Order: sequence, then structure tokens, then C-alpha cells
Amino acid sequence: MSRLLHISASPRGAESISLAIASTFAEEYLATHPGGRVDHFDLWDGSLPEFGPPAAKAKMTVFGGGVPVGEEAVAWEAAVRTFERFDAYDRYLFSVPMWNMGVPYKLKQFIDVVSQPGMVFGVDPETGYQHLLSRKRAAVVYTSSVWGPGIGAEFGSDFQSTFFDGWLRWAGIDDVQEIRHHPTLTGSYEDERKQADERAREVARRF
Repeated sequence: MSRLLHISASPRGAESISLAIASTFAEEYLATHPGGRVDHFDLWDGSLPEFGPPAAKAKMTVFGGGVPVGEEAVAWEAAVRTFERFDAYDRYLFSVPMWNMGVPYKLKQFIDVVSQPGMVFGVDPETGYQHLLSRKRAAVVYTSSVWGPGIGAEFGSDFQSTFFDGWLRWAGIDDVQEIRHHPTLTGSYEDERKQADERAREVARRF
């Protein structure tokens, strides 16, 4: 059975454009993948653990070959559980709105929680990083309302897709399909949305 995990970074619910386009993708995916399944990980649902001082200490303990204890162990176990939830899938759909030229902080929190040694990456002293998620695939819905490709820097910059695509590829996920919706302040929302939905269906059918 084909299992897909949709990880959503928008807290806007029914008003979210990125979620709506991702829903179009999910519907087409289920319609064209018999026996397929789409699960949803809402990063705002309260299940994402913090990655504060105990977790940071635990990470460095693991880096040094040790075993976390006490509150470090509790924080580390929470990070491991989140990674295992993520790693149980080999296909991902991310819905990522642009916030302040970048990504919502909950998505960065998710990245910091799951990006652990021996899980997402390894490090070799001679060859550098080892990318451990190389057998996985991702589709990403990127949305913004002010910034858009080809317009001036006075409307912002794209630290959204550049950052997130960089993380995916650092983790080893090289098979990445993008779905974009950038109507800008003067563009046609209807035309852009139609194109984004068509792109979502196209990617979903062959995903």
C-alpha cells in the first residue's frame, strides 16, 4: 500500500491557500493510487515537541557517543518518536506558506527536532555529511501573496523555497516536485490558483 504523509505548516485552517492546494493534491493522489493512503501531520496540533536546552544537550551527548540521561533522555526520546513518525513514510507532501520571506517557525522547529545524527544525517571526518533519507520523495506546495518570481527586491526575497529545498537535499531527498502559487499583489489570483491546482493534480498522478 502506498502511504503518503502530508506535513502542513500553516495554522490558517480553511483559509489557508497552501492547505487547499495540498488537499487538491491529496484527492488526486488517492484517486489515482488504488489502495493509497494519505495521513496528515499538522505541525500546529500540539504534538511537536520543543527542542530546547535538554534536547540540545542530548544531541551533543549522542554526537559524542554517549547516552542521554534524566531530562536529556526524556527530550531525546520525544525527538526520536517524532523522527520515527516522519520516517515511517517514503513519500511526503509539504504545504509551506511564506512567512516574512521565509518559512513558518513551526516548520523550522520540525526540522530541528527530526534532524538528528544517525537519523537524518551522519558526518564523516573526511567526506563530510552523509544524507540518510535518499530513498524518499517529496512534493512541496509553496505559496506567497506579495513576493513572486521575477518581481523586484522591493517585494521581498525567497528565503522560503531556497531554505526548505536546501534542507530536503541535505537530508538526501533529491526527488522533489514543486507546486507554486504566487499571485502577487497585482496578479490574477484566479489564474494562479487554477494553474497551481492543475500542477498539483499533475504531480500527484505520477507521484
